[in-house]
Amino acid sequence: MANRRVLVKRRKAVRNIRKITRTMQLIATARFQAAFTRMVATRPYSDKLAEMVADLSRAAGHGQESEHPLMRPHDDAKRSALVVITSNRGLCGGYNAHVLRTAIAHRERSTDTDAAVDVSMVGKKGISYFRFLRREMAERITEFGDDPRFDQVEPLANRLIDRFLGGEIARVDVVYMKFHSAGRQAPEVVQLLPLEAPAEQEGEAAEPPRSRIEYEFSPEPQALLDDLLPASVRMRLFQCFTDAVVSEQVARMVAMKAATDAADDMIKTLTRQYNRARQTHITMELLDIIGGANALA
Repeated sequence: MANRRVLVKRRKAVRNIRKITRTMQLIATARFQAAFTRMVATRPYSDKLAEMVADLSRAAGHGQESEHPLMRPHDDAKRSALVVITSNRGLCGGYNAHVLRTAIAHRERSTDTDAAVDVSMVGKKGISYFRFLRREMAERITEFGDDPRFDQVEPLANRLIDRFLGGEIARVDVVYMKFHSAGRQAPEVVQLLPLEAPAEQEGEAAEPPRSRIEYEFSPEPQALLDDLLPASVRMRLFQCFTDAVVSEQVARMVAMKAATDAADDMIKTLTRQYNRARQTHITMELLDIIGGANALA
């Protein structure tokens, strides 16, 4: 039977851990609500921007899709860029493991096609993992926190756009955790550049056809596309960051709840063991007293 004093110390330590995990669960819940609100707030803007780009693209191409430089693939380029979005902090379950596993699989597929991949790693956890694997990283980014701002994402998007327009890279992909609902998040690989035709983008093919809006353009549609298409790229990358933050907070909330529940179960088990040890000790003392009384009699 375990020592009662050891059981008391162990139960006290588990209770302290439970307080920490419970607090972290509540903090993750509050941050999830804030991040989810920000993500939902950006959706109408990004959806309307995509709709305007689709109409402008058709108008600039006279009914056909426009051949803008950001929509034109660079088959002669032998390099591609990969942006991997991970977290700066741990204690979020398998969040980072799923994203990094998807990123490595995508990188190996790209390497098989004889195209070098420049990895821009976002987040301390991803940087540490790639450093452990001794894999090269073209860029290490750690300044994004729990509330990434558009002005933080914009310089990264501008660098990728400039490299793509200069013919240095053939394409840009983003690996991140896509938020579908509070109960489902999945790692995804999104092609950021070249931009796909609006009808082929995610989710739009299954949507019912909407009424075509007739615009009067000033200046010409092609001039408007020169401003809106880069803005669309920046907004899509920012949306990836907001989705990743929401998914991270959900994963941390679930992980801390599981840790709190495990601590509750462990406290119950230790309490049961302590009660048994205490009862055994009392029984042994009673037997000693009865034995001594019988010996004196």
